[in-house]
Amino acid sequence: MGRWLACTALAATAAVSTLSHGQDWPSGPVRVIVPFAAGSTPDITARLIGERLTARLGQPMVVENKTGAAGNIGTDAIAKAKPDGQTIGLSIAGPLAVNSLLYGKMPYDPARDLQPVTIATSQPAVLVVANRVPARNAAELLALLKKQPKALSYSSMGAGTISHLAVAALAARSEADPVHVPYPGSGAAVTAVIAGDVDMAILPAATVMPHVRNGRIKALAVASAKRSPSLPDLPTLAEAGIADVQADAWIGYVVPAGTPAPIVKRLHDEIVAVLAEPALREKLRLQFMDPVGNTPDAFRRVMAEDVARWKPVIEKHRIRLD
Repeated sequence: MGRWLACTALAATAAVSTLSHGQDWPSGPVRVIVPFAAGSTPDITARLIGERLTARLGQPMVVENKTGAAGNIGTDAIAKAKPDGQTIGLSIAGPLAVNSLLYGKMPYDPARDLQPVTIATSQPAVLVVANRVPARNAAELLALLKKQPKALSYSSMGAGTISHLAVAALAARSEADPVHVPYPGSGAAVTAVIAGDVDMAILPAATVMPHVRNGRIKALAVASAKRSPSLPDLPTLAEAGIADVQADAWIGYVVPAGTPAPIVKRLHDEIVAVLAEPALREKLRLQFMDPVGNTPDAFRRVMAEDVARWKPVIEKHRIRLD
């Protein structure tokens, strides 16, 4: 009997200790690693949400931009941080999913070394064409690609980026092989479309929509399964019968694997609460970002789905970055 009571007391103590991890967190300033430069969309997201988390939690969210290797360096730093909740990270599909297919050797395993918390935002990727391209919608562009399989060209934010893979997958629907012209970032990639140096691109909405609204390029569709709340009038590629090309630019919070579950839950719940605030939602809308706030398990499924979606494209085009 005494032994049973001792075991019960030990279990209760462990439960209280585990619970206190979430209640006591954060114990000081929280380091928020962003694997991309200041002013990038992940950086803007981290700062907008971080401001509200700071107010709610009473501890500063300190953004640290740790760039390089297509996001791998910063994401590796997140994975290797002490799993106590005092270091968290905000990253994207490349370093959290697709890069594992592009690099022969990664310094971390996203599925093993990182604990997903929640996807904070998703920004639609928009299929745009130069004004001279005689296509008014995605179906007409596909017909043009089929008619001239090697005549067109497209820009991207770099080899192996989602902007590269998405157009390659789209062109494959027409058995076309347009010329790929990689650029160092979204700004240069959209400038190439505006100048007519390339015919088309699939790029983040925040990059292209100001130019679409000024009449400098044409937007044909969003590369999404459903219409974006931030661009409700723009049809999806799925509406044109192309349901498998989904290039939404999601941004998600992750922590090192082994971070106590109560801390993960508290961080998740606080982020979701912040994402529900009308003032923040309006700030995100102005950046063409749609709030998400899904569960850790749902986020993990998105990561796995991205690997499965882009693996055939990467293998077909033999894309490697090392």
